[in-house]
Amino acid sequence: MKEFLRLLKREFKLFVSNATLRSVFFLAPVFYAALLGFVYKSGKVENTPVIVIDRDNTPLSGQLVEMLADNKSIKVLRFVQESGNIKDEVIKHDAAAVVMIPAKFEAAMLQKKYPEINVYVNTGNMMTANFATKALQLTIGTFSAGAAIKGLQKMGMNPGRAATQYEPFKTNYITLFNTTSNYLIFMWPAMLAVVLQQVILLAMAVSFAAEFQRGSFKKEYTAMRRWAFPTMLIKVIPIWSFSILIVCIYYIMHMIFRVPLPERIFNFILLSAVFVSSASFLGVFISILIPDALKATQILMVLASPAFIISGFTWPMSAMPGFVQFIANIIPLTPFLQAFKILLIQKGSAALITPYMNHLVLLMVVYALLGWIALKIKLWLLFKPSKPVAATAGA
Repeated sequence: MKEFLRLLKREFKLFVSNATLRSVFFLAPVFYAALLGFVYKSGKVENTPVIVIDRDNTPLSGQLVEMLADNKSIKVLRFVQESGNIKDEVIKHDAAAVVMIPAKFEAAMLQKKYPEINVYVNTGNMMTANFATKALQLTIGTFSAGAAIKGLQKMGMNPGRAATQYEPFKTNYITLFNTTSNYLIFMWPAMLAVVLQQVILLAMAVSFAAEFQRGSFKKEYTAMRRWAFPTMLIKVIPIWSFSILIVCIYYIMHMIFRVPLPERIFNFILLSAVFVSSASFLGVFISILIPDALKATQILMVLASPAFIISGFTWPMSAMPGFVQFIANIIPLTPFLQAFKILLIQKGSAALITPYMNHLVLLMVVYALLGWIALKIKLWLLFKPSKPVAATAGA
């Protein structure tokens, strides 16, 4: 605690005396406000994918599908028949809901047998689920009312009375994945991942930069001047070790708060290991590239602070501008959270996280390579032999 307070007091002094830090403190809120404004620019989610399985395939069921397609809030993906596991199809197409129109739907309506339409809502993302549910309720309710009123009018009932006498079919909304819509299950594990990335980047920001600043790197690493990658491993292995401890603490807290863990624990461990490695190498690259520890920390925090918001975990990336999506895709947290949601909330198969795992592996390799190149150049500059001074001819 004393060391913590000492460092906290020192940070306050650095803030007051450092013009760069003061600039970042006042400019960063403006940057974040603008960035968040672009993220939520559309105001609402449109063209949310919704799978419609039309088992009836009749003019009346087709009319319902057309009405759903006319709703700008959703994008209809129509299937005449069910294909494979419906949950896997939901994950594959990132669909917010599945509308199941039963066989003999038109015949049952004409015979007033009250057919049922089942709507399976993907509550893996509660925001898109809410948008999709409202759109479906509005469209299906309108279709239901219109069909009932027309039927009653054909029987001779006046329009005013017919408007109060309709209920041609029932619609059952069945939630998938986070069935209780528990916000703790949805948000809390994701925020732990955000914290883990932040502490890794904060630790790695000063790993090389502080050594360069103090001038201790040249003295301590003379024997390692030809070995760039092992030098990088010396810096990251302690971080990896402490990350294991943090993940274990998270595991205990999951039990305390009764938050479920991913069922496929091996895939989760592998995913977490690649995530920690990619975040570590990102920190190494910036720490080598920026020899000033404070500036390296500032740059990494500016990059990492909005990571959760632009990761697509709560607000779909399709609703963001292209440049925001680019920023999101170079941050390790983005693919990790997408895969983590499939493993923890949606209980999807291992094959479904493959694209996100490949994304993380690519980031890890790219940042490791960039860090290796930057360190090679730095080592060459630090340890290159000095040119001997030419002797001057004397009398």
